[in-house]
Amino acid sequence: MYAIVEIAGQQFKVEKDQKIFVHRLEGEVGTQLEFDKVMLIDDNDKISVGTPVISDAKIQAKILTHLKGDKVMVFKKKRRKRYQKMNGHRQCFTQIQIENIVS
Repeated sequence: MYAIVEIAGQQFKVEKDQKIFVHRLEGEVGTQLEFDKVMLIDDNDKISVGTPVISDAKIQAKILTHLKGDKVMVFKKKRRKRYQKMNGHRQCFTQIQIENIVS
């Protein structure tokens, strides 16, 4: 059984007991979350598709950790103009575990 759900503006394919990284969510570690923007549920051979979401479906999850991703270096240079700029960025993530898919 799997579902396609929108979390923090992105769509994820999730299954029960799966751990995923999403953009930083509000809440303490151990907090229970519910996501109700479920777009598709596949229960073995029974597929439910929403228009655009399934009304009674929910995804229950738990926050495991908050962390930062790897550093991405941004380097800009214009040749022969003596211009160069170096910048770095680390995206904030939250690791969640999918506990249940309610259809």
